[in-house]
Amino acid sequence: MRSVLRHTGAMSSVRFHDPGLTEHHFRDSVLVRCPRCDRIAHHERACVVCRSCGLSRSVGQGFWPALWLRAETRHGELWAYNLAHLDLIRRFVAADLRERDPWYCHGRKMTCVGRLPAWVKSRKNRTEVLRAIDRLRVSVIEG
Repeated sequence: MRSVLRHTGAMSSVRFHDPGLTEHHFRDSVLVRCPRCDRIAHHERACVVCRSCGLSRSVGQGFWPALWLRAETRHGELWAYNLAHLDLIRRFVAADLRERDPWYCHGRKMTCVGRLPAWVKSRKNRTEVLRAIDRLRVSVIEG
């Protein structure tokens, strides 16, 4: 006996469950702008490495080159440390249903997702934010 599935016309909602990650989970390998050639480089363990021009230089403790994954929107600046961070933001913004554990379950109130600006979280800005995220992803590929 075969079961027949009927299409009700309703779209299934995309769910996002906050994994509880903080910004420190993404700071091990950060995509930055090379100080020498202005192309994409990696910042790892206080060292900037650029595959385009061959730069390999350690940087001071407080010095950070400019982030590569930055985009201006009419609401503000959207940024991410690396592609994993950008993917987390994209999954959150694209979701219709956003879930997280109560703050007392994991002891942290402010995760990466919790710290996003209100304009990024707003449903009315969803398409604009997703377009900005897609532009950032393409910039890494073309980089």
